[in-house]
Amino acid sequence: MTHPLPTHDPRWRADPLADDTITRVLKALDSEARPWEGLDTLSRQIEAWQRNGDLATWQPDPQALPGDAGRAVRDYLDQAARLPDWADAGRIDRAEALFMGQGPLSCLLLFCASLPECYVRPDLAAVLHAAGQLEQHTDYRIRMTAAMIFPAMMEGGLTDPAGGGVAQVLKVRLIHASIRHLVLRGSPEALLASHDRHRPRLYHAPAPGTRAMHYAMWRQGWDVDRAGLPCNQEELAYTLLTFHYVFLRGMRTLRLGLPPADEAAYLHTWNVVGALLGIEPGLMPQDMDSAAAQFQALQARGEVPRHNEAPRPALARALMGAMTDTLPLHALRDVPTLLTRHLCGRDVAKLLGLDGRTAWASRLVFWGGLGLTRLIDGIARWLWPGFSLSRLFCRILGYHTLTGLLMDQTRPLKLPSHLLLQIHTTAHHWSEDAHAPAWARALEDRLTTSGSWVPAASAADPV
Repeated sequence: MTHPLPTHDPRWRADPLADDTITRVLKALDSEARPWEGLDTLSRQIEAWQRNGDLATWQPDPQALPGDAGRAVRDYLDQAARLPDWADAGRIDRAEALFMGQGPLSCLLLFCASLPECYVRPDLAAVLHAAGQLEQHTDYRIRMTAAMIFPAMMEGGLTDPAGGGVAQVLKVRLIHASIRHLVLRGSPEALLASHDRHRPRLYHAPAPGTRAMHYAMWRQGWDVDRAGLPCNQEELAYTLLTFHYVFLRGMRTLRLGLPPADEAAYLHTWNVVGALLGIEPGLMPQDMDSAAAQFQALQARGEVPRHNEAPRPALARALMGAMTDTLPLHALRDVPTLLTRHLCGRDVAKLLGLDGRTAWASRLVFWGGLGLTRLIDGIARWLWPGFSLSRLFCRILGYHTLTGLLMDQTRPLKLPSHLLLQIHTTAHHWSEDAHAPAWARALEDRLTTSGSWVPAASAADPV
């Protein structure tokens, strides 16, 4: 008999509502032995969740999700598609305005701080590795992350029926439950009840059209005793910290820090997202000090060796490579790596394999530019409080990563048209820095593009 699992530990707690939904769907579809097939069907059905207002009226296709399968998903929406009672609309509005106001810096911090910090914990890196070898499909990972962040943080994303934040977050929550079910070859509840973590690996050939990611996760298997449940409460809480705390920490590191009330609003809004994702309230910090302490504790706890840590450097290198491909000058090729080192620190860079040699031209551009901008900003702000060369250079880098990774529809994963329109609208809003002097705007135009950041053909794409 295998020893009991410590369910008081958040690594062995998951999401009962979402997990039960997946269990009911697979049982009703009689696809428990080949779960990837039932999950493919479910994935196609929930693609209809585009806007928040869709959730109240959505009904399953009785041919695709008959009987209890459809009722399970409808029950899930009835319980999950509401903001927590403590959600503050004023703070949410403020956080949305901050996201819009920071513009491409939000994207840059996602690529060079939030995602790299996600890869630090070996358990999270292993889940990403299991999810279809994502180090070889970095575009997919970035775009799927953007598909949740943009709708959630844009105006009305969480509070307006026309917004898409709640709809996208609830999709992600079911994706997490699907990952758990596939990797564990069954529900977390059944595994915890039986204590049987040594199930045989019986492989079947996937049916034509099966989503490769679903089948790859099922084949991967998982060592629960050493790694805990995949996508467990601790991992989810840590990931949430990379989206709010690491973002705000990055702003401080770049000397573009926000007032305390704005930081609190940003933390609060992402905690609302966390509640929609099924994260337990006690795992969501309320201020920067407690967020910093929790982040350090969870990162250190995740470093306890439990399983293969090899995926981490591969994921990080793939992310840096994807960013490098978007930059126009050869001298900038290592700037994403250098910026990640600066934002995340040397220890994290070493864990991710980003501590190797970099091109001298990139080092000169990055460190020389960083020192010069800090010197000039420190002097100039005495005369012009809104002046910031740091913001200018972050906008330039952010422009290239935003347009190269999220708005280029020749990439493998095309974003849904409604989300693409939202990104185009936002990028158009970001095209000119209203706080910058005329000479800075002219320099920015020379290093990005003149006028709107959205090409005319893209802006006219049908919705």
